[in-house]
Amino acid sequence: MNSTLKLSPVNAGAETGPDLLWERIRAEAQDAVREEPLLGALIHAGLLHHPTLAAALSYRFSLKLASNEMSEQILRELADQAHAADPDLTDAARADLWAVHERDPATHYLMQPMLFFKGFQALQAYRIAHWLWRVERHNMARFVQMRCSEVFGVDIHPAARIGRGIMIDHAHSIVIGETAVVGDDVSMLHSVTLGGTGKEDGDRHPKIGNGVLIGAGAKVLGNIHVGNNSRIAAGSVVLEDVPSCKTVAGVPARIVGDAGCRDPAISMDHTLR
Repeated sequence: MNSTLKLSPVNAGAETGPDLLWERIRAEAQDAVREEPLLGALIHAGLLHHPTLAAALSYRFSLKLASNEMSEQILRELADQAHAADPDLTDAARADLWAVHERDPATHYLMQPMLFFKGFQALQAYRIAHWLWRVERHNMARFVQMRCSEVFGVDIHPAARIGRGIMIDHAHSIVIGETAVVGDDVSMLHSVTLGGTGKEDGDRHPKIGNGVLIGAGAKVLGNIHVGNNSRIAAGSVVLEDVPSCKTVAGVPARIVGDAGCRDPAISMDHTLR
């Protein structure tokens, strides 16, 4: 596929003119249908039949989470309502798409996360669940959380607060607790837990700063703070605050050096030097 449309994170949105990101996704989709006609029905239904990115996101949400307990039509109406009421849902999805495209070497086209990557799809489902939580439709939000856990293996409490420009790579066995906060431009790999330390009530989950890189299998537990642009090595168990721009590793995790670069979540460098 060889799309001629060019864009950057600055001009990817539709606020001041054509939606260049969506135009590029559609161009990629058209190329993909020509290259693999057997995927034509899937790609048309998932992307080319929809006039906007928001409509495509709503369709994918409803298709993946529908069950005998909740129909695709009801979920589609719910997602359309959420995107119409809160345009920030679509804006956050743009930033998440761009994050995956720029950070994951397995991502060659913007259409890939939309159709094939459960980390991106689970994150967008969480965003709808969070909107439901904010408008006090708590039980429906919990239903969406349950279906995300069943379908994607990703369990994010709808009350958690997650920024934009997030990449969740592979996305198997992700757990994010009720009072967790995740900043902007964070990258995490599979089997990450942002959890509590016991049965305490109240504010009990981690606060992750901007630009943090969290390695596979890392566990960050308790109401602790991880500073901006820090790295958590794979398999670490973090029980204490982490300063900004540091690397922590081990069980329990200890500071082993600086983060090694200005933007670890973007560089995706997991090596320890």
